Parts: sequence; structure tokens; C-alpha cells
Amino acid sequence: MKEAVFLNMFLDEVKIYVKAGNGGDGSKSFRREKYVPAGGPDGGDGGKGGDVVLITDNNIRTLLDFKYTKKYAAQNGENGQKKNMYGKSGQDLIIKVPVGTLVWDEERNALLKDMNQADMTYIVCKGGKGGRGNTHFKSSTRQAPEFAEAGNEGEEKNLFLELRLLADIGIIGMPSVGKSTLISVITAARPKIADYHFTTLVPNLGVVKVSDDYEFVVADIPGLIEGASEGLGLGHEFLKHIERTRLLLHLLDASELEGRDALEDFEIINRELEKYNPDLAQRTQVCVLNKIDLCYNQEMLDRVDEIEEKIKSQGFEVIRISAATKEGTSKLVKRAGELLKELPETFLNIPEVQEVIEEEKELFTVRKEGNTYFVEGSWIKKLVNSTNIYDSESLRYFQSLIREKGVIDELESLGIQEDDPVVMDEFEFDYVR
Repeated sequence: MKEAVFLNMFLDEVKIYVKAGNGGDGSKSFRREKYVPAGGPDGGDGGKGGDVVLITDNNIRTLLDFKYTKKYAAQNGENGQKKNMYGKSGQDLIIKVPVGTLVWDEERNALLKDMNQADMTYIVCKGGKGGRGNTHFKSSTRQAPEFAEAGNEGEEKNLFLELRLLADIGIIGMPSVGKSTLISVITAARPKIADYHFTTLVPNLGVVKVSDDYEFVVADIPGLIEGASEGLGLGHEFLKHIERTRLLLHLLDASELEGRDALEDFEIINRELEKYNPDLAQRTQVCVLNKIDLCYNQEMLDRVDEIEEKIKSQGFEVIRISAATKEGTSKLVKRAGELLKELPETFLNIPEVQEVIEEEKELFTVRKEGNTYFVEGSWIKKLVNSTNIYDSESLRYFQSLIREKGVIDELESLGIQEDDPVVMDEFEFDYVR
């Protein structure tokens, strides 16, 4: 039972909903002080809503924290107060994610950010701006404005978080060729090891310390078989985790004691890499002939020579090891470290979407249903909420804004006539030219 719990601890895909805080409303207030006649407006501005901020944390290795909590909301800004006092800004919501997390906008199916560095921050949803108090609306012709501005709503998004492990080296190969044994020998990782297929059900990460000032990260990618790129076996779930690697160690069972052909295995895995992502087929790759300690007669040793010669003829470097006895593993680590120093960083070929700040005039839509016209959008909703329909000055300000921003032009372009009903959020009125 404990084993099953452990195997379910790796989670590399999750969907969540995030919302930034709304801005606080501006205050409608007037000075009421003794000995201060006609004190005038003194309503303060609302506070800004809190942002939703993603931060990468090296101590987190999976997206397990998001398994049970799916909705996240930042704090709203407080409303403005009298005596020109500003409302308090809402507190930002900090969400920690593993290094290597891709942040997708689920609705647009677009990549927002590749969180590929430690301590990286990204504001995924911005808090709403606080509304202005009635102090801002005082003018020479409007001495006592009976209205203030509502705060903006915070951004909200449905996100798809996808983890792609950040490792320098990926260990690949058929099941039971010794990948888990190798990573346990060259790093402090302790994966499950047994003599049957698919022992490893999740990727294992380990750090190889070459010297006091140089180390690199290795990932053991489980379950690659023929057809993995098309969803067979376990490999299709984890092929994505080698896309960031700079060097591939391709393990083969040189003993062939299980009746498999090492050369055929080598070709099969490379074909799967090509099918999944052609860039992976061009990745620097070292062929590692494992289990040479089991090659106990001359016929088997001659077969190892044949395998090595044919793979070298294809342009690949070959190193012989025995992960079980640690023979050749020091040489492998040293050579891997040398190659990494020569290889450039790899980046995913997925363009990030540039967030576009929409103009206010674009934040409304006009549509007609029957004889009724509907004006919708965040800007309209904010304007309606800020309007005091019982105050003539507030209504005049409302009318001047919708004309200035083009709402009237849009209504007329749709053929609106005198006395036709118009609905703006919860505000309904008859159109008058």
C-alpha cells in the first residue's frame, strides 16, 4: 500500500483557475467639519487588487500541491474612505511551482510563460485598478459630484500547468536495461530497482557532483518501447521530459540475455525520438553498453564488439559499463561532464504569447436581439456601477463618456431608433437622440 502511494506522488499536468483581486471602489464623501462651510468632496481612491504571481521553487519537484486545490484568488483592494484616505491595496497571491513549468492559457491554448529558471517570477493575473473618489470629479461646473468611480475587476484565467523536467542529461532506453541502477550509482537518487519491466513508473532526478564547483542533473526517463510516441507503454507520458536535456545517454543491454537484439533496440528508440520530436533525433547522444559483467564468454564479447562497431559507424560515441558493478561508470560521468561543457543550452521551440493590453474603447461590445440593444463588457460594467442615476451631474458624465468612447456610434451603426430600449449591464433606458 505504501508503494502505491509513493508512485502516485508524481504529477506533471494540472488545470487550475486563478483570479486577481478586484480594485476597491472610490469613495463618495463630503467634508462635514465645524467652521468649514461648503467643505466640498473628500472621497479617497480605492486600493488596487492583489496580483496572482507564480514563483519557481527548486524544492518542489511535481505539481502535486495542485491536485486538491483548483481555485486561487488574490485579495481585493479596499474601498476608498472619507478625508481623501486611500483604500488598502489587496495582498498579492504567491503560487509556487517547480522549475520547468509551462504556463498555458487553456481557453486560447497559448503558452504564457516557460518557468525555466530558479526563483523566476511571473504575474499571471493583474489586480484591478482602484476606482477614483469623487474628489477627482470636481470641476468649475461640478462643485459637489454625487458619484465616484468603481474599481476595475481583476484578471482571471483558466490555466493548464505542464511540468517538463529541467535536466542536463536524459537516460533513455528500453525497459530493464539498467537505467534506474545507473542513476542510483552516479547520483544520490534511490529509485525502485527490480528485474521486471516497467519498474520505474515516474521520472527520477539525480544530481551528479563532478567536483566542488561543477555538477549536473540527470533524469531517468521510464517506459520507452516501440510505439511510445503514439501512446503505447508508459513512455508517451514522459517523452516530453527529455525535450530540455542537452545530452542523451542511450542505454543498451549488451548481454542480450533477455533475448532482445541491442542493435534493434537502439534503432527502435531513435525512431520513437524522431517521431515524437525531430529535434530530439539531432540531440547529442552517447550509446552506453550496459551489463558487460554478464558477458562471460568469447562469443558474447565478440557480439559486444559487433554492436559497438555498428553504432560507431553511425557517428555515435560508445562507452561500455556495468552499472551493477560500477565498472566504467566513473569514465561515463567524466565524459558526460566534458560534453555538457561544450553543448549549448536547449530551449523549447514554443513561442510565448505576448499579452496585449486592450484599450478601453475595445472593452465593450454592442449587439441587437429583437428590438433591444445590449452593450456589454468590463468597461461598461464599471461605468454603470460608478453612475448615480438619481444625480443629474452623474448622468451627464455617463452620457458624455459613452459618446466619447464610441458607444453611441456603434448603436447608430446597428440602426438604433428613437425610444428603442438599450441595456447596459443592469441599467436599462430608452434611446434618445
